[in-house]
Amino acid sequence: MRSKRMFTAVDSHTEGMPTRVVTGGVGVIPGATMNDKRLYFMEHLDDIRLLLMNEPRGHAAMSGAILQPSTRPDADWGVVYIEVSGCLPMCGHGTIGVATVLVETGMVQVEEPVTTIRLDTPAGLVIARVAVTDGHADSVTIENVPSYSVRLDAEVEVPGYGTVPYSLAFGGNFYAMVDLDAVGLPFDRENQQEILQAGLAIMEAINQTDPPRHPLIEGVDHCHHVEFIAPGSTAQHSRHAMAIYPGWFDRSPCGTGTSARMAELWARGELGLGQDFINESFIGSRFVGRLVEETTVEGIPAVIPTVTGRAWVTGIGQYLLDPSDPFPAGFQF
Repeated sequence: MRSKRMFTAVDSHTEGMPTRVVTGGVGVIPGATMNDKRLYFMEHLDDIRLLLMNEPRGHAAMSGAILQPSTRPDADWGVVYIEVSGCLPMCGHGTIGVATVLVETGMVQVEEPVTTIRLDTPAGLVIARVAVTDGHADSVTIENVPSYSVRLDAEVEVPGYGTVPYSLAFGGNFYAMVDLDAVGLPFDRENQQEILQAGLAIMEAINQTDPPRHPLIEGVDHCHHVEFIAPGSTAQHSRHAMAIYPGWFDRSPCGTGTSARMAELWARGELGLGQDFINESFIGSRFVGRLVEETTVEGIPAVIPTVTGRAWVTGIGQYLLDPSDPFPAGFQF
């Protein structure tokens, strides 16, 4: 066996969505902050992401997280999030997967009934509280970064779809919230390709005409997620199809998307602090969200959300790159 690269990882899934937690083979990524590391990785080390996320080692909806030493004294671990679409500033389902893996593998000191893990992410400090029984991670509640509404009831001209009403919010990434009825499609996985194409068209239109920009996090300046809200959704229980660039759906209910949705509902006065919000994915899995505190982001009214979900370890792997492999960066099909 010959290999010029070897990566070790613990695979997991969070309510149906994979997270490949990379524990070895990358080394320490340069950078004074975790977002610096993310930006450095994007410019200099993206071949690692392509190798581990793309086929044949990954797939069209693959997601992962690279463990790093923390850059701040108040965190236990640092995380750089990777997926087929690039490097995210924050990933909710990925954080639930990371926290579960850290407990299940003993990479943190495990305490019952709750193990608290403080994570240094490119978007800021995220606290994961893992409910533990007999050493098993039963569920994870993440306390996310400040989330806020960018615009409510905006409109964008989308070629092929006309004028599409939408709202935009930040929950670790930027999300456009669009009622599925606005594009004339049913909430049905048989129509997933039509929904996906509508989502990609809406993303492109927003990014061309009025792209968002986070005031504090460098490089967070686009919308790559459209949360299509299903008919009958409320501020207590919402169903959605999450279309993601460059062309796939989140299998989980999406942790940062849940945070963004709650921030939007709070801005509308429809969701208050301490109220449970059930967010249901396209495959029927659920997260439970809650807003716990009001704050600001550079003067913008914001909230601190929590999101509770479950993850399961699915495997432990060593991923190799043979020098003769014709797909050293994988491929997209």
